[in-house]
Amino acid sequence: MEQITGISPDLTAKLVESVLVILGIIILNRIIRKIVFSKTEDVYYRYRWRKSQDYISFFIGLLIIAPIWIDEFKSLITFFGLLTAGIAIALKDPVTDLAGWLFILWRKPFDVGDRIELGERAGDVIDIRIFQFTIIEIGNWVGADQSTGRILHVPNSKIFSEILANYSTGFNYIWHEMGVLVTFESNWQKAKDILFKIVNEKSEHISKSAEKKIKDASKKYMIFYKNLTPIVYTSVKDSGVMLTMRFLCDPRQRRGYDQNIWEEVLREFGKCDDIDFAYPTQRFYDNLSEGKPGTKPTDGP
Repeated sequence: MEQITGISPDLTAKLVESVLVILGIIILNRIIRKIVFSKTEDVYYRYRWRKSQDYISFFIGLLIIAPIWIDEFKSLITFFGLLTAGIAIALKDPVTDLAGWLFILWRKPFDVGDRIELGERAGDVIDIRIFQFTIIEIGNWVGADQSTGRILHVPNSKIFSEILANYSTGFNYIWHEMGVLVTFESNWQKAKDILFKIVNEKSEHISKSAEKKIKDASKKYMIFYKNLTPIVYTSVKDSGVMLTMRFLCDPRQRRGYDQNIWEEVLREFGKCDDIDFAYPTQRFYDNLSEGKPGTKPTDGP
């Protein structure tokens, strides 16, 4: 080997030992992974096991191989120090991505399975790697936070420069609002009672479970709400009276809540002959025939 390659027997032995260690770790990893995967079909558990196994295998391999090359490492300490400084300058972005990965592992601003929004992009985290994490996109041209099906790869460094919103960590619920606009001539008080009944029936179970969640979250974050029950607010718009339902919901089920509540609203309002939906329109108002008595002009001084 020395005559053919010019590599000394000592260096050849170290190379062979290193290759055998790497092959041994790869084979052992595959055997263990096959056994574990045969015991469960849970996708999340499989993913967590695979990622943990990869990290552990890397550090074990490093601990085994490092002593083999320790003599060479001693003579190259100065060289590697200068090389590292050069790499840090030349490869600024990858180094920042690596720092972002360490931050994600340490501080855990999000984890696999969380729904997040980073800058202008939002989605469910499906993978976290050394230089980037991967999300499956929601929103964009699709309404109500539904999945678009696109997979986005985001550099880890973005967590240092973009505002991060996590839908899943801490409180686990979001406040959702749905506005229903009725005409000024409608019995808006009756409409408000109907909406209040509907929103309570559809989201009451969320309010009860949220109480425990918020107590747990308050141990880590400064989160507190005095009222977690649904409410209906009243306001006036150009075209009519706006009745806004505000309630808690699971961020992944927002579209389902919209559909269920709207279908119930349409059914209930359809039964009432004194409630009409309002929409932008044009009308002529005759104060003499339609106005209140106190607002009509008088003939005398």
